[in-house]
Amino acid sequence: MKIAFVSAAQSSHTVKWVNALAQRGHTVRLYSLPDHADKQKSIDPNVQTVLLKHSGFSGYFRNAKQLKREIESFKPDIVNAHYASGYGTLARLSHVHPLLLSVWGSDVYLFPYKSPLHKKLIADNIHYADAVASTSQVMAEQVRRLFGSKKRIFITPFGVDCQKFAPREKTEKKVFVVGAVKSLEPPYGMDDLIRAFYLFLKRLPPDTENVLDIYGKGSMNGSLQQLINSLNLKGKAFLRGAIPNTDVQYALNNMDVVCLPSISESFGVSAIEAMACGIPVVASDADGFLETVKNNVTGFTVPKRNPEAMAEKIYLLEQNSELRRKMGKAGRKYVMQFYDLNKNVEIMENVYNTVIRSATASM
Repeated sequence: MKIAFVSAAQSSHTVKWVNALAQRGHTVRLYSLPDHADKQKSIDPNVQTVLLKHSGFSGYFRNAKQLKREIESFKPDIVNAHYASGYGTLARLSHVHPLLLSVWGSDVYLFPYKSPLHKKLIADNIHYADAVASTSQVMAEQVRRLFGSKKRIFITPFGVDCQKFAPREKTEKKVFVVGAVKSLEPPYGMDDLIRAFYLFLKRLPPDTENVLDIYGKGSMNGSLQQLINSLNLKGKAFLRGAIPNTDVQYALNNMDVVCLPSISESFGVSAIEAMACGIPVVASDADGFLETVKNNVTGFTVPKRNPEAMAEKIYLLEQNSELRRKMGKAGRKYVMQFYDLNKNVEIMENVYNTVIRSATASM
């Protein structure tokens, strides 16, 4: 199959999809804005990456003619645009078909609420596409609720490589590590995690060795560090900075529990990665986590904006190593069953074939 991908080349999710599809023998060509280039060189050499001419927000509009020419020359069986706002707009203005539009999260949870114009842009992109794909059931419902789209929405989860994200033999250590790998942005609630860790420590003897490791970068870095300092957590809570996606599994395997207090979450790939590594998860009851974290089985879900509830579950897991082992094992089994990347790529291939057949039949 010849597949044209229209997406940010720097995104780890884009890299995951195009590499997996290419390794399964498909001819994949990726079209991306130049400021979204794959600087880490993570994309498989068998994937041809075409960086379009124009950068920035205007690139989603100004690159339309070039993308149309490129795709007419490539003659793909299907075009798959990822992210309904920017790249969805670029694909629509390029007048390409058959088009599968994949929604990711903030493009339907946050972007449409900025103004009526923003909402109309997403609606136009969704209605133009031949079909829509969503990483979760809850996000598919969000699309229907907002836009009333009657076209079929396929569920295509962001799976994980279960050989890469896998439990590793842990060395003996006295320190109990609470952690997260997440962008330091307001929707992800890392301030609540720091407060939860502070409340958790208050329940323990002062000489107990416990650490909070937060990996990621973002606009809240400064305010989060100030919060750590104000709670006297220096030497116990650490902002470790961003790490390459290739190192995420190693960071996770050094944690005893992963905590994700997001205020908004459309899928929860961070929880899936942790569970694949056999780590129990304490997550908020944001939509995406309600679908990916099985409460009392693979971890716990707690109310959003409730550090006290999160601290309670952290304490429970710290006190009970057998519960951590049991939940970690259940999480790994759950991911292998529903979110293994190879199975999810097969789902995407079936979606492509369905969309192609439908487009051919309507010609």
